[in-house]
Amino acid sequence: MRSQDEIGTLLTPAEVAALFRVDPKTVTRWAQAGKLTCIRTLGGHRRYREAEVRALLRTPERPQ
Repeated sequence: MRSQDEIGTLLTPAEVAALFRVDPKTVTRWAQAGKLTCIRTLGGHRRYREAEVRALLRTPERPQ
């Protein structure tokens, strides 16, 4: 099992949606389309690596 330091900070779909100014369901669709990697919690909830999300925010081509 990976440690929290290896994974980094994790964000909820609502937190990612707020950063991109989209609906949380849009973030889920991006993950299903492979545009964003998600980690599943033991309860089945999606979490996103903050470093990956921040890198995606810096790119000129954002997910559609």
